[in-house]
Amino acid sequence: MNKPCAIFFLVAFLVPVSPTHAQKPPPARRQAPHIGYLGGDAKSPSHEAFRQGLKDLGYLEGQNILIEWRYTEDKSDRVTEFATELVRLDLDAIVAANAAAVSALKRATTTIPIVVESYGGDLVADGIVTSFAKPGANITGLTALDSELSGRQMSLLKETLPKLSRLAVIWKSDDSGSPIQWQETQTAAGILGIQLVSHKVQISGELDSAMENAMHEKSNAILVLRNPLLYVLRKKIVILAEKKHLAGMYPSSEFADDGGLMSYGANSNAQYRRAATFVDRILKGAHPGDLPIETPTKFDFVINLKAAKQIGLTIPQSVLYRADKVIR
Repeated sequence: MNKPCAIFFLVAFLVPVSPTHAQKPPPARRQAPHIGYLGGDAKSPSHEAFRQGLKDLGYLEGQNILIEWRYTEDKSDRVTEFATELVRLDLDAIVAANAAAVSALKRATTTIPIVVESYGGDLVADGIVTSFAKPGANITGLTALDSELSGRQMSLLKETLPKLSRLAVIWKSDDSGSPIQWQETQTAAGILGIQLVSHKVQISGELDSAMENAMHEKSNAILVLRNPLLYVLRKKIVILAEKKHLAGMYPSSEFADDGGLMSYGANSNAQYRRAATFVDRILKGAHPGDLPIETPTKFDFVINLKAAKQIGLTIPQSVLYRADKVIR
């Protein structure tokens, strides 16, 4: 090879190929779907029920699906931090276990599919979705319809305590979904002739004083509205209620399981397992905005007779007959 030819081939070899004509490597493919879960309480049975729902559909964590778990516990102000953290991971979908998680994730992303595991307010009125039939955007899932249950909860409490005239309501007013629950509770109280006393618990440190005030103001019982922080604090709430001899109506069966007098609300495990179905459909190509919001089909009324005995209360037979579960 003469010298000019050698120089030509050497230059051709060294000159970089134009990016316009370069062949791009194929995008990296995930070995398994990668999803997130944002909740309030790591000890809640919700994530186990959700995991079981995935298992029923053939998904095994660590094998053919990866899950990023995040829990705020009693530090509800960290929900935005965790939502942002999950969004940065560019996940295939994120499950929001409560209203606070839903709101934080909605602010953090408009593209990653969000599955609402349980929402205590009105998803449409709160601006989360466009409608139940066609949510739109990147959000779908389930509502707990708690705002419509206040009347039933208070009716059961009134039947248990016929002389009930003053009821302390423990709630967190700055949480999405709570104001509508409070409004519905006021409406039901007016119909039943019950005077409500509002006790707001915005941070965990305010719970003791709220319960102390409820007793000193001579409330006959307490009603706890659904909220992630109050759910995390449920064991402390039921212990304080027992110490102060206050009957209590709670928003989910976990409160009664942990020693609360009675609970009435959507069957939590059924909700959490059902959320896995939404994730499955999204991973298979469904657009979240086209998946209708689902409402609960099963509600549980649970009575804890041990708790009744501790506060010296006899539950009427008419109420016991209506219970789905009686803890003896």
